[in-house]
Amino acid sequence: MRETRYEKELRRAARRKKIKIAVMVLCIIAITLIGAKSALHFHQHPSYSKVSVPEYSGKASVILEKGQPSFTERQIKHRKYEKFSKLDGLGRCGVATACIGPESMPEGERGPIGAVRPSGWKIKKYDFIDNGGYLYNRCHLVGWQLTGQNAEVRNLITGTRYLNTEGMLPYENQVASYIRRTGHHVMYRVTPYFKGNELVCRGVQIEALSVEDGGKGISFNVYCYNVQPGVEINYKNGESEIDHQ
Repeated sequence: MRETRYEKELRRAARRKKIKIAVMVLCIIAITLIGAKSALHFHQHPSYSKVSVPEYSGKASVILEKGQPSFTERQIKHRKYEKFSKLDGLGRCGVATACIGPESMPEGERGPIGAVRPSGWKIKKYDFIDNGGYLYNRCHLVGWQLTGQNAEVRNLITGTRYLNTEGMLPYENQVASYIRRTGHHVMYRVTPYFKGNELVCRGVQIEALSVEDGGKGISFNVYCYNVQPGVEINYKNGESEIDHQ
């Protein structure tokens, strides 16, 4: 039987409805994906995307995952080892991992690193910041005192003076002191947090685990905030101004 005009219109209306529903579903998926991309995440390390980081509340660092590092047995080494992620399309650093021991720790003075310009690097001074007033340091993901890696572009991020000295340095010193005292090795991993396409990371996660004693000497999992009290930072491009709040 041939379709009547009314039946044809019903069929066309049903088809238009299906198309409309499909378009709505695709829009919802697109919005969800865009939101996911703009959320705080570990760049180049998707296995850490579920880690929840609280807002900065005045402390330079906070404990993550009850302080438990997440190295697998396969990742744990018993010898000197270093691995740095390739810079991404925006020139940003990714995960840096090392097995640190007495043989990896440098001797002598550290060389210059002024030629390196990490993503988001901007020179800005504030008179209330120590060490010359400079807001930003070229922060090593894995500290120079631990591996001797100095002007390695894959290991240097734009970090505030506060992140460098109040956030990361105490943990680096803890590891260095343990190694000098025991001669043992420590697995060490630093992962920068980037939000969307921002050039300056919001902070870094540091994990450490002493190898020979199975974590009895060193075991921590922390997040250090890339902030500077009194300064408002534009993480998209590294620009900043005094925080008047």
